[in-house]
Amino acid sequence: MKYENYIRYERKIFFIYFSLILLLIFCIFPLSALSSTEQKPLTVAEASNFTATSRYDDVTSFIKELQRKSSLLRVETLCVSPEGRTVPLLVIGEPVPSSPLALSGDGRAVVYIQANIHAGEVEGKEASLMLARDIILKEKPPFLDKLVILIAPIFNADGNEKINPANRRNQAGPEKGVGVRYNGQNLDLNRDGIKLESPEVQGLVRNVLMRWDPALLVDCHTTNGSYHEEPVTYVWGLNPNGDTSLIKYMREKMMPSINKNLREKYKVLSIPYGNFMDFNNPEKGWRPSGPQPRYLTNYISLRNRLAILNENYAYADYKTRVMGCYYFLLSILEYCYDHKDGIAQLIHSADRKTIQRGMRPSADDTFAVEYDLKPLKDKVTILGWEMEVIPRESGWPRVKKKDKKKTYRVPYFSDFVPKRSVPFPYAYLIPKVNPEITEKLLQHGLAVEKLREPVSLEVESFRIKEIKGASRLFQGHYLNSVKGEYHLEKKEFPEGTLFIATAQPLANVAAYLLEPESDDGLLVWNFFDRYVVSQWRRELQSYPVYRLLKPVNLVKESIE
Repeated sequence: MKYENYIRYERKIFFIYFSLILLLIFCIFPLSALSSTEQKPLTVAEASNFTATSRYDDVTSFIKELQRKSSLLRVETLCVSPEGRTVPLLVIGEPVPSSPLALSGDGRAVVYIQANIHAGEVEGKEASLMLARDIILKEKPPFLDKLVILIAPIFNADGNEKINPANRRNQAGPEKGVGVRYNGQNLDLNRDGIKLESPEVQGLVRNVLMRWDPALLVDCHTTNGSYHEEPVTYVWGLNPNGDTSLIKYMREKMMPSINKNLREKYKVLSIPYGNFMDFNNPEKGWRPSGPQPRYLTNYISLRNRLAILNENYAYADYKTRVMGCYYFLLSILEYCYDHKDGIAQLIHSADRKTIQRGMRPSADDTFAVEYDLKPLKDKVTILGWEMEVIPRESGWPRVKKKDKKKTYRVPYFSDFVPKRSVPFPYAYLIPKVNPEITEKLLQHGLAVEKLREPVSLEVESFRIKEIKGASRLFQGHYLNSVKGEYHLEKKEFPEGTLFIATAQPLANVAAYLLEPESDDGLLVWNFFDRYVVSQWRRELQSYPVYRLLKPVNLVKESIE
């Protein structure tokens, strides 16, 4: 009996100790935390303790795991890459829409996030996958009663598969390497907004912009050389040929609010994207890249939609960059959730104004062909370092930061304003129909018609006086610059002539593609080269696109 009593006593003591240990565990690690840790799939960045980034198969496996765990995610195909990889487009909603038609009348706004367009710049890829997971696996998923979220986490799938530690060695990790900037065609996808030569950007326009019509595009990148402490930088669409009310809204309301939320709620510092205009004299100012719509955020703004370029600081450590991007994307979604109706009214107003302008253009309606760059009224504060500028015999000087920190309060030169403009037309006419030109216009989503009968019209022509190709190739092209004069003339247009009216929402895109002096149009990118020089005498010809300045009733039919 004594032995049995001893055993019972030992069991009781063991049970008490075991219960105390369990109680202590649950006090330190709540059940919800344990279960979420067990259930939550990790990205390669997280699982590797931020020493590696995801390969294509890692991304697709992660997405499939999310699909197994949630009915709030559906996957579409954005495109098939040049090397044959299917580029996934995540569609997140509650309920998840089966198509854009399912959104008709339900009031939800569409927000599109893309990452890895330059596959050496990987923070957005990891952060967007983490964000998708953390939204759809929450017990009460946020945002989805007002928003449908589209995510293309691995936009440049081919470039991603060329991961090597030797790529982008100037940035701080991940130590196991990143991909390359270019896609499977050796093209920079963030220079393809106008020429649309890559399946990736063609897929973006066709399967995202034209299909889902997102109110906002966010494009995630990593910086290339600016020195500052802030891990997150950003800028909006910059081209003044878009609706300027959208530019004003983003720089004066939306982005300052997101910046403040990111700093106060998530303790992440951010500044407008850019670099010093003069490293020898940094106080001169800070400026972003150019306004041309070859850059996708500028292209989106021409389409009367909001766009944010996110550039994460290359010299911050990899984890800081990923988490900074994560909280930046989260702050953007929070803003869109709170201001959904105001954003919708803004972009619908921009579309309406664009259509009305094209119906009867006035003398005040113009298209800018040259710009001045002016500073915004408020200066920006850059938490930087003192710098040493080391001259080189050719090219840009080498800039080396010193150990001493320095705060710069400088003008931000990001206001591109018209310097020289031309009248905005009622329509463009193209009598020499080239299937490649027609296809390019349709790829952008433009409404294109053709004349059903010949007609004589007074139009404005552009007579080329000088055309020069660049001395060096850029993205497979010798970019043209042109000089010439505009003339009014009476011209016969045959049946079948292309007619592109500007009374359409994408009129700004049409003008950018077709204006002869556009700094990023189809003439710049060599699409009209065969038509502007005589076959035998090498004489310069009139530009084969004519501007109809006033409304005329014509017999036309649509081209699909």
